[in-house]
Amino acid sequence: MATSDAPISIGQVALTVRDLDKTANFYEDVIGLGLIERSGESALLGTDGTALIELRQDRKAKPFPREAGLFHTAFLLPSRRDLGAWLTYAEERGVRLDGASHHGVSEALYLNDPEGNGIEIYRDLPRETWKRSGDNVQMTTRPLDMKSLTEDAAQWQGAPQGTVIGHVHLRVGDVDRAASFITDQLGMVQTFQLPSARWFGSGGYHHHLAANEWQSRGAETRSNGATGLAGVELLAEPESLNPGHLVDPWGIEFKITAAQARAA
Repeated sequence: MATSDAPISIGQVALTVRDLDKTANFYEDVIGLGLIERSGESALLGTDGTALIELRQDRKAKPFPREAGLFHTAFLLPSRRDLGAWLTYAEERGVRLDGASHHGVSEALYLNDPEGNGIEIYRDLPRETWKRSGDNVQMTTRPLDMKSLTEDAAQWQGAPQGTVIGHVHLRVGDVDRAASFITDQLGMVQTFQLPSARWFGSGGYHHHLAANEWQSRGAETRSNGATGLAGVELLAEPESLNPGHLVDPWGIEFKITAAQARAA
């Protein structure tokens, strides 16, 4: 079952950026998304005609790096060959990576966009290999075999069909408050935890949302006019969440969209 088949999954992420042209070009050229729509001060990018990233330009916006907001947006590729293809392409283009890890459930590569928004590019391991105990899914952080990843790589031709936002990882002021909001208001279950971080999923997936306070402990409501995360869209089945808008304790907006409506 793909993450998009879960009762609740990620639709798209909205970011406030200062330089729309530069940032949109990055998501096209480096991440491989297609430009779906460009209208005035905003742009929609995605795959298969489905928007994954909305960029909203505000030239006066300012970065507040220790505030709550985005840790990274995670793009899930369909296969290991696709991930290897992207890594080969990135190396040829001289793209700087900030990390690479094997998480027990996935293989992941990390980087930042031109305005410092975190990005993860990853692929899932087969679900039958994940170690579970009830709702808990054991995740680890081990070195990633980069050589093996590129040995059987496909030819990168942009984000392939079936690419989705697999999860969104947030910076928050308090992980316990975040856990209460995500489980009580957004209907997900906690799947893993560390002292300063929590992971949450739906439908047995390792996680659709995560929250940490590594860079933002004690953060209050996000400042008006800040760059970075503007909102997260969740796709939900009717029995899981009602369509509407919810706001977390730090002012991050979650738009709940009926999964059938988004698919249509």
